[in-house]
Amino acid sequence: MKHGGDLTQAMAQYGGTPEMWLDLSTGINPRPWPVSATLPDASWQRLPARADQEALIAAARIAYQVPAGVEIAAASGTQALIQWLPYLAAPGAVAILSPTYSEHAAAWAHAGHEVVAFTAADHLPDHARHVIIVNPNNPDGRLHDRAALARIAALVRERGGWLVIDEAFADLDPACSAAALCGDLPAIILRSFGKFYGLAGLRLGFAIGPPAIIERVAVALGPWPCSGPALAIGRAALLDEEWAGRTRETLKSQAAKLDAVLVAAGFTIVGGTALFRLVRHSDAKARHAALARHQIWCRSFEAADDWLRFGLPGDEAGLDRLAAALASYR
Repeated sequence: MKHGGDLTQAMAQYGGTPEMWLDLSTGINPRPWPVSATLPDASWQRLPARADQEALIAAARIAYQVPAGVEIAAASGTQALIQWLPYLAAPGAVAILSPTYSEHAAAWAHAGHEVVAFTAADHLPDHARHVIIVNPNNPDGRLHDRAALARIAALVRERGGWLVIDEAFADLDPACSAAALCGDLPAIILRSFGKFYGLAGLRLGFAIGPPAIIERVAVALGPWPCSGPALAIGRAALLDEEWAGRTRETLKSQAAKLDAVLVAAGFTIVGGTALFRLVRHSDAKARHAALARHQIWCRSFEAADDWLRFGLPGDEAGLDRLAAALASYR
């Protein structure tokens, strides 16, 4: 399974309809920010105004604690930014701290860059001009402190390159963000709106970085990079600090409950975040198939056949259903 969140493969192999499945294959919050039933007609009927985009950017600056002198560009999802950055970057090899989200390597390779995987932040390949680090990492939740990221950013500056830090899951722990580095170093932060706020279908993401780089990103994205509804909903959600604080605590509690279920079923917790848990089991492939026969879909990995990744069930009933399915496996 290349990505989570698409039940096409599951239904083709194991049957059922989407409503019958418990989809745990994503790292998307199953308890989304409560979108109002209606939006102003203008959000649908007119092109987004510059003021609408500026209001969203201002909200993102607050929510992501972006310092003055650092700029933000909004896009229709972080994936759009991942696709564009390799074409805007200077020629040269890119080192990607691995294993991680596979679309980074695919996008840079497609744009003609040599892609080099490395596994330790203090062992950067000598010829790499650019570096990509997902922080917290997907799928194992590894975190790198700001000092380590600053050292890498300073090194790629000497090489005329960029450090791209994908903070798709940083909303869970805002203190881990490296946005403060962008004022003095060639660091680009990617923030994904849809995961923490549970609205992945809205397609909204942000690039944060030095003004010269973000201006190039904005020009590449062109006018109206986000829909009117995305601008309106994104701004309102990002400014809802009470919901965000309450949700962080709820997700931590749910992740702990999920850990208990998985450990009781014989899995070893490898890592993760409060939105997904990575586990190891010698019989992981068979357990993945057994869960699918119960119409429960989790994430498997071709490169690590003893790993599975579980997103959070949306409620206690989902957690109980998972526990029962795991208990029935023999």
